[in-house]
Amino acid sequence: MPSNQSPLGALPSRFRRPRILLIGCGDVGMRVARQLAPRVQLLALTSSPERLPALRAAHIRPLTGNLDQPATLRRLAGLASRVIHLAPPPTENLPDWRRDPRTLALLRALRLRTLPLSLVYGSTSGVYGDCQGEWARETRAVNPHTPRAWRRVDAEQQLRFFGRSSGVTVHTLRIPGIYAPDREGGTPRIRLVKGTPVLLAADDVYTNHIHADDLARACVAALWRGKPQRSTNASDDTQLKMGDYFDLAADLYQLPRPPRVARSTAQDALSLMLLSFMSESRRLDNTRLKQELRLRLRYPTVAQGLLEG
Repeated sequence: MPSNQSPLGALPSRFRRPRILLIGCGDVGMRVARQLAPRVQLLALTSSPERLPALRAAHIRPLTGNLDQPATLRRLAGLASRVIHLAPPPTENLPDWRRDPRTLALLRALRLRTLPLSLVYGSTSGVYGDCQGEWARETRAVNPHTPRAWRRVDAEQQLRFFGRSSGVTVHTLRIPGIYAPDREGGTPRIRLVKGTPVLLAADDVYTNHIHADDLARACVAALWRGKPQRSTNASDDTQLKMGDYFDLAADLYQLPRPPRVARSTAQDALSLMLLSFMSESRRLDNTRLKQELRLRLRYPTVAQGLLEG
């Protein structure tokens, strides 16, 4: 019997399950949902009608709307007590390539009614730019080098202002490369089979990773334990240069190690996207992830995560 039809009346708010709104319910969002259910009521924004059955099967209430169409977001206002925002900024048809209009549209919708208690945002470690192999702690100033990183910085700034001006606890996770054997494109196997080159050791850069399941757990931890207007590096303990990472994966998969090329000739063999990743080198400090969010990583190194699969 619904609570509002019960002889005892509606349940007091402290006895109701919290409502969690997922914005961007892809692979990581679905993993977050599995972490949370059945302790909470889950809602997810989707612009794809074909995803409705899968969301319902996962006990998620789908809400049809599109972050690129702000008028469709009004129903989100006042619906949830907590929000996880994992939707990336758009990449085309932008009046200003440095701005994230999707986050702006979401925050405008949330302001229309009762605000959530907390909001977790999935950003990128790319906001640090090239650190030349140095450690990147959350106190380091952002220095974006790519359009996609600029848009993430804009989203972080919008959310920080939203939190400070409204009292909502906003916590940002800065995420590196996400991997998982059961995630589409979640391992380097295809690149290894293709024989895609990596840089010579003298030109190589540090790379950082997080297992998709650990990232989902980090989202949940930040939702309940994240400090207001703070950022956390969501990374594992691995300290590897990119070429060494692919060598390690090749050995684990019993595949040939990838060829090495000099940076000066890499543009002849690699896509612009890969070259952009190979132009930034940093090591992410994850102390705050483990101490403040009290997250014990299930896969502290890439080797353990890849072997798990």
